[in-house]
Amino acid sequence: MLVQASGRPVLGAGDRERLRARAAEAVRRARRAGECLVAITVSLDGAVDPTAIAVASRRPGEDWFCFEHPDRDRFALAALGCAAAIEDSGKGRFERVAGRWRDLVAGGVCDDGGPVAVGGFAFAPEGGSSPPWAGFCPASLQVPDVALTRRGDSATITLAAVATPDDDADGLVARLEERAATLRMAPLPLLDPAPTGRYRVVSAMPPEHYESAVARAVERIRAGELDKIVLAREVQVHAPRAHDVSAVLGILREGFPSCFTFCAGRGESAFVAATPELLVRRDGLRAGTLALAGSTRRSADPAVDDHLGEQLLRSGKDREEQAIVTRRIVRALRPFSVWVTAAEEPVLVRMANIQHLGTPIRAQLARPVSAVELAGVLHPTPAVGGEPFSAAAPLIPALEGLDRGWYAGPVGWTDANEDGEFCVALRCALITGPVARCYAGVGVVRDSDPAAELAETEVKLQALLPVLAS
Repeated sequence: MLVQASGRPVLGAGDRERLRARAAEAVRRARRAGECLVAITVSLDGAVDPTAIAVASRRPGEDWFCFEHPDRDRFALAALGCAAAIEDSGKGRFERVAGRWRDLVAGGVCDDGGPVAVGGFAFAPEGGSSPPWAGFCPASLQVPDVALTRRGDSATITLAAVATPDDDADGLVARLEERAATLRMAPLPLLDPAPTGRYRVVSAMPPEHYESAVARAVERIRAGELDKIVLAREVQVHAPRAHDVSAVLGILREGFPSCFTFCAGRGESAFVAATPELLVRRDGLRAGTLALAGSTRRSADPAVDDHLGEQLLRSGKDREEQAIVTRRIVRALRPFSVWVTAAEEPVLVRMANIQHLGTPIRAQLARPVSAVELAGVLHPTPAVGGEPFSAAAPLIPALEGLDRGWYAGPVGWTDANEDGEFCVALRCALITGPVARCYAGVGVVRDSDPAAELAETEVKLQALLPVLAS
């Protein structure tokens, strides 16, 4: 059982009384309106590890979610179960999901700070229809039974349920108390250093197919049909036994503390990533994002590493790619903002195995626009789609020949105030049993070279392939 450092249980006597009162009110409201969200939030010791608790406490087949950004004040959010699912598809899915979340919270009986909704969105409005992506709807936010959040030295736990007309308050309380009693914390498992059996790493399509796709895209760009298009490829890692998702997650968060590390588990599949790209963060009327485009490798030699970064800063091809992304994001945010500001020059954003050109962008919103709706306004940026996107959209699946699913889509969380943050799902893998499908893409512009772009995907795949195939 999870207990505080003081030895007391997660829910003290006062918390249980507060929960009973809220559950009784939720049942009354449910009998009038059909359903009512009830949630209680309690402080925890700041030393807790939300991800480790979720991994140790997950029930077989239970949906789960972890989202961390270690370098940003030790931020971590982990969730178990699904008290309510908000799902949609097609054009307008962001707005509809945001509206349903708003209505659910407005009619609920929750503490200040309240519950969260976690999940993600496919790259395409109807994306994720192929069998490997079963369970990952084109738009899917879940209100978890248990949500654990840590910022700096502070942490909280939120227990949530949806009351129906047939529920009674005592039953709701017992259900939430029972779930809290099953929580425990244990270290994340380690990867087996000496696995038996053979790993196979294979491209879903031959590398020549990808080079050909890039070449055809360059022809379209030089013909004036579009300025840029992002093309991705899929590489599969077949293991001799089921991949240990929890161990993979542990390695990613240790190896990429400056990235967003996440895992969205649906049934027997898990979508994991260590991505450098923030799509949007909303805090009240403040919004922020990062235009990320253009990349090169890292070197263990500091002098070589600096030289590679300087070359990237001076690369006309990469600067053009970066400028396209920045202009589009600023243009998208402007109608919703009092002001939008972007750094005059891109900076180097360095990860463990790769460095990018990045331009921080900030905005002061003119009116409250939810984090989910802002994600819909910005998605997809030219960093993962193309410019203009209307021209790139039909070409991407035609040239790639794959279902991106949630790859390059927004993944993250939102709270009862409609604040939250969503990252772009890059450097990621969809894991089901012994098969991991890894995805990586590059931005293709007028001067792109097919062989060089293929090599860039190999660099990006190095975030996950060494972890999954060793």
